[in-house]
Amino acid sequence: MWAQSLRKALPRVTSALVVVRRLSARIVAETHIEVKPQSQSQSEASPALTFPGIWLRDNCRCPACFHDSSQSRRLDWDHFDTSVRPVSLRVDSDKEQMHVRWSDDHESTYDMDWLRRHSFDAGSQTAYLNDFYRPRSSHWAGAQFEEIARRFEYDQVMAEDAALHQWLQALAVYGVALLNGAPLDEGVVRRLAERVGFIRRTTYGEEFIVQAKPGAQNYAYLSLPLPLHTDLPYYEYKPSVNILHCVVQTKSQGGSNLLVDAFHIADRLRDEHPSDFAILSRTSVDWNDIGSEDGREFHNIWRAPVICLNAAGDYTRINHSVPQRDSHFNVPLDQVIPWYESYARFVKMALADAHSFKTQPGDVLTFNNLRLLHGRTGYDDTENNSRYIVGAYLDWDIIYSRLRVLKKRLGSVANPVPTAK
Repeated sequence: MWAQSLRKALPRVTSALVVVRRLSARIVAETHIEVKPQSQSQSEASPALTFPGIWLRDNCRCPACFHDSSQSRRLDWDHFDTSVRPVSLRVDSDKEQMHVRWSDDHESTYDMDWLRRHSFDAGSQTAYLNDFYRPRSSHWAGAQFEEIARRFEYDQVMAEDAALHQWLQALAVYGVALLNGAPLDEGVVRRLAERVGFIRRTTYGEEFIVQAKPGAQNYAYLSLPLPLHTDLPYYEYKPSVNILHCVVQTKSQGGSNLLVDAFHIADRLRDEHPSDFAILSRTSVDWNDIGSEDGREFHNIWRAPVICLNAAGDYTRINHSVPQRDSHFNVPLDQVIPWYESYARFVKMALADAHSFKTQPGDVLTFNNLRLLHGRTGYDDTENNSRYIVGAYLDWDIIYSRLRVLKKRLGSVANPVPTAK
């Protein structure tokens, strides 16, 4: 009988045995701290996380070092000791916390959740940089436009945070997105901009009307073909995103939008014509705009290459506008002809790759002005056949801020936009 009872009890005992790895931490080489997160089994064990001690001390979360309501560091860096070292550690597995005593007699407490989110692990850093910080862009050829162009309902974007998140995510990844079903009134672009943040004002005001005008002060206000370009390359802080609301569309054969992903063209130049890429990414060009608007004269100038790169070699913006390219060209004489040849190649490649389509009344076209070239085919403008587009700009700082808030509110993987290949 005793043996039978033992056999019945053994399965229950075995199933209750769970290998738990407790939270642990140790000081490494006097300057770093290695943390092994808690796990329920050896197979599910998370890898150890290593943190520089100076970084942990700089990021102490106690009230003396960190102002919680403003989420700001208040550590006194006028007297910060860069030779600070961890002296002793203590972990609390139940609360999932690590306590550190420092060589400057300060004590800090860190939650494991916070440490995981701020890990120096390469995978975690890549995920943060390519999603939460700024979604990684996916470049596309003109033939892929219908595949990558996401379309959203205006009313849903205005009413639902999930739809707003999807629109902004698509705009960040592909540089273009369209909204359908907007009311046919001039207030749409302002309401849409204020759903995100606020309009970026320029020399031409906040909202602007794109239609044929007599005595136009801007090339876009003609019914002639509008060559591919980026808007306002003569601004150091160029407006980031165009919002173009079609209120009235011409019934003539023309008036079609032209779009090109200039980052894709730059990719091709880098691969197929590296000398042209080098010239266009290193040679500063003078861009300018001279005129007046609402009685105010202006003379805007900014000098920058056609292809702008950051320190890592990533694209930051494209500048291209033949009408706004200044006659001042401040480069050595022997660099002039090579630049023109490289620029001509860029323009021809972009034109050959342009995708043409025509927005209809109620459509809102939104696109990245730092990345995409846009233009328009010519059209016949008469009293009975006109074209009326209301436009405005948003800045990426405002868009990215709104996108991060939405991701935190909805969950960082809420309704992700698939990446085109």
